[in-house]
Amino acid sequence: MDVKASWFIEYESVADMKFVLEDKDVMKGKWLHIGSGSNLLFKGDYEGVILHSAIRGYEVVDENAQEIEVKVGAGEVWDDFVAYTVKNGWYGAENLSLIPGEVGASAVQNIGAYGVEAKDLIVSVDAMEVATGRMRKFTKEECCFGYRDSVFKKELKGKYIVAYVTYRLKKLPSFNLEYGNVRQELGKRGDKLTLENVRKVIMAMREAKLPDPKVQGNAGSFFMNPIIPRERFEELRGLYPEMPHYEVDNDRVKIPAAWMIDRCGWKGRQVGRVGVHSRQALVLVNCGGAIGDEVMALASQIQESVFQQFGIAISPEVNYI
Repeated sequence: MDVKASWFIEYESVADMKFVLEDKDVMKGKWLHIGSGSNLLFKGDYEGVILHSAIRGYEVVDENAQEIEVKVGAGEVWDDFVAYTVKNGWYGAENLSLIPGEVGASAVQNIGAYGVEAKDLIVSVDAMEVATGRMRKFTKEECCFGYRDSVFKKELKGKYIVAYVTYRLKKLPSFNLEYGNVRQELGKRGDKLTLENVRKVIMAMREAKLPDPKVQGNAGSFFMNPIIPRERFEELRGLYPEMPHYEVDNDRVKIPAAWMIDRCGWKGRQVGRVGVHSRQALVLVNCGGAIGDEVMALASQIQESVFQQFGIAISPEVNYI
């Protein structure tokens, strides 16, 4: 989106963040803290202050024969961190390869892919309270992680800014290959089961179906996969025996939003200057010169189609600003 902010302020340390937050002139009006912006959709120019973290670095804070804990600056690029773990032979983050964004946002959004979520790795989150400038360490439990959700998106939204995230990785071989076609793709290639090869497969799978945001404007997966009651799923399976699904627990089932959007005929369709990607129905793309309202209008049409056909409400994963 071709949008501008009144001010853009980047800080490189906790002390600098506190200095900015204590500046009454800077913080008197509207403000927004962002990561790389890969999960945001601006409706128009932002008449306020955009804050961004450039707190970087990796620090090993605990280690034993089986596991290692690494504290990471919120401003680090997420995929750089994943590459760092693979290079060091630490298991756990490889399925999250090539997810756009930064480390701080991984904790806010609880990013996930191929059967792994950030919450599976996170030990704690160090964040600054905006009102007081005090630092607080949140345990994993206090973060209240849910599907693409955390306490930082709900009760504490706008009240804390993430400075560091501490992750726990495994030092002994441990893979998660059962989600999607990861194991199958690994077998097709005839590759050995190694961290490096799993990362390569995940990256190839993502690149095959997701457009590069540097080439074509998009926010990756636009909608969240809905979780529905099992009895509703059984009703739908009677109508659509081929409906894919993932077990959540005894009472709930997750349905791929992409499959429903595709069944509604949206995959590859263009409406004005926006469209649905031809290889992945979950991705909305800017076909050139689109504004936020056009993307939101298309998203709304898709939501209505899915609800009319399946009786399921799908929600944007992308944040409207």
